Amino acid sequence: MTTLAEVRVLADRILDEVSRAVIGKRSELRVVLMGLLANGHVLLEDVPGLAKTLAARSFATVTGLGFARVQFTPDLLPSDVTGSSIWNQRDGDFEFRPGPVFTNLLLADEINRAPPKTQAALLEAMQERQVTVDGETHVLEHPFLVLATQNPIEYEGTYPLPEAQVDRFILRTAFGYPAAEDEWEVLARRIERRVDDVSLERVVDRDTLGSMQRAVEDVHVAPAVGRYAVALVTATRESPSTSVGASPRGSLALLKLSRCHAALEGRDYVTPDDVKAIAVPALAHRLVLRPELWVQRRSGVDVVEEVLETVATPPAESAEA
Repeated sequence: MTTLAEVRVLADRILDEVSRAVIGKRSELRVVLMGLLANGHVLLEDVPGLAKTLAARSFATVTGLGFARVQFTPDLLPSDVTGSSIWNQRDGDFEFRPGPVFTNLLLADEINRAPPKTQAALLEAMQERQVTVDGETHVLEHPFLVLATQNPIEYEGTYPLPEAQVDRFILRTAFGYPAAEDEWEVLARRIERRVDDVSLERVVDRDTLGSMQRAVEDVHVAPAVGRYAVALVTATRESPSTSVGASPRGSLALLKLSRCHAALEGRDYVTPDDVKAIAVPALAHRLVLRPELWVQRRSGVDVVEEVLETVATPPAESAEA
C-alpha cells in the first residue's frame, strides 16, 4: 500500500524522468500526471510539434503501462479502435480480435479527425471502461486511460467532438511553445545523444500506479472546501457569458484533481488554493459560451478565471478542520 508521502516522492521521480524527454514543461506535465492519478482521461489541445505524442509515450514508459497509439482519420472505423470478430476456419466460429483500445494508456492522436460513429465507440470505452462488439461486452483492463490530442487551429476535414465526449475528459491542457533557452536545450541534447529517441527508465509499474491512485483517496476534503468547489461550478452555470455551465461531473473532476494537487504538494488535506490551481484545466473545456461572445475571442478559460475572482474563498482554518 502506497502512502501519501510516497505518492509525492514517486510523482517527483516520474516527472524528473519524463522531463528528460519533454524539456521545459514540468508544470504542464504535472497537470497531466494529476489527471492520470485521478484515473481520468486527458485532452491535450495544441498546435503540432509541441511534444504531445512524446509526452504520452514517455508517461507510458516511465509508469510501466501498456501503450497503444491510434491515428484518427476520417476513414477510421469503430472496429479499428475496439476490435472485431473474425471467422476462425479451424474452430468454425467467430473469434474476437481485440483492437488497440485494449491497453492501459491509449494515445488518441488528432481525435477530432475521426467521424462521429468512431468517436462514439471510444466514448463507451472512456466512460464505462468496456466495449461492446457484436452484442458481447468486453471489460477493459485497469487502468484504462485515454490521452487524446487535438489541433485547435485546423478545422478542415475534422469532426468537432460533441459536448458529451469533451465532458468525459477530466481535464484539458496545452503545452505551448517552449522558451528560447528550453528550445536550445532540446537541440543541445539531440546533438549530444546523436539519435532522435530518448531512452527513459521505468520508475513505477502498473500496480504501483494503481496504488498511488488509491492513496489519493485518503486526502481529506473539508466540507467548506467542498462547498467552495461546488460554488465555483455553480457560478459557471450562472455566468452571463455561458449558455451551458459545468455539470456535476465537473464538480467531481475538480474534487479528484484537487486531491491530487494536494498530494503532490505533500499535504493530506485539500485547501482552496488546490481548487484554484486546477480549476481552469478541470472546468474550462466543459463550458459553452453564448454565440455572441465568440467574435470577442472569449473562451472558457476567461469565464473560469472570472469566477475564481468573484466567488468568496473560505478561510484557511476551514480547510484544515
